[in-house]
Amino acid sequence: MSSSRNAAIAAKDLLSIEELSPADIGLILDTAAGFAETQSRSLAEAASKLGGRTLVNMFFENSTRTRTSFEIAAGRLGMRTVNLDVSTSSVHKGETLLDTAKVVEAMGAEFLVIRHAASGAAHLVARNVSCRVINAGDGQHQHPTQALLDALTIRQVFGRIEGLRVAIVGDILHSRVARSNTQLLTRLGATIALIGPRAMVPDAMSALAPNVEVFHDLRSGLESAGGAHVVMCLRLQLERHRTPIFPSAAEYRRTYGLDEKSIGWAHADAIVLHPGPVNRGVELSSGLLDSRRSFVLRQVSNGPLIRAAVLALLGEKRG
Repeated sequence: MSSSRNAAIAAKDLLSIEELSPADIGLILDTAAGFAETQSRSLAEAASKLGGRTLVNMFFENSTRTRTSFEIAAGRLGMRTVNLDVSTSSVHKGETLLDTAKVVEAMGAEFLVIRHAASGAAHLVARNVSCRVINAGDGQHQHPTQALLDALTIRQVFGRIEGLRVAIVGDILHSRVARSNTQLLTRLGATIALIGPRAMVPDAMSALAPNVEVFHDLRSGLESAGGAHVVMCLRLQLERHRTPIFPSAAEYRRTYGLDEKSIGWAHADAIVLHPGPVNRGVELSSGLLDSRRSFVLRQVSNGPLIRAAVLALLGEKRG
């Protein structure tokens, strides 16, 4: 396993999967895997360098898993975490995102974790501050740490990513998770089946990355290329739909919902993932979610590991 000692990813910030080389991705995954070990020496080394430094979570959209796991990750590294309460901040007095970030940096923040509804928000901040910026989700664009923890989960289960078939089912058009995962997993040698209704998965989305196919029939997509090893279900992003693009949740469940029967169309050893929050009985049945095929809670437990690895590797440059 790689250690964070004398290692760093090339970029100053973590803004998108597109900016990471395969070597960067491998380093992050190996570092996170090392942190998972009991009494991890690499985690202790990272904490000795990052202890006492300040991370500020700037979340302009709701979050449970991402924000909490950044807090836990920072805590394991001995860092101080401040959660900016957007509802009571000067944003409501007209202060811009960029001005808010500059103010927080002037107060001593060394890491900014930003989630915002506008695509490109984290990039804008990163270009105008000197502290580290981590994109925790920007509109429909990117969610790099989610894709990294998904890749770690897949690698833990199968021991590899190269050669696997990954099906992503649902509202691909509005999903930053789907974009980030498609770019990352194909870079590591997987092939991707994007599955969903035409309004949510336009044919043009096959151009997201090499080795990507689009399917509008669930069974065809799951059975393609010998069967999907991984089936990742996505939440319907209703808050991003300006007008309804599917008749009802019940109709979506009937056509694209994954359950104990439809998972049989995938590979015999297929596992189920979901970035959360899960709408039980819509994109994923309760029975399948709670079954041995489901690694959704493993994804959650890998969140702090990946985010601690990212913090350690970004912080290494200033160590």
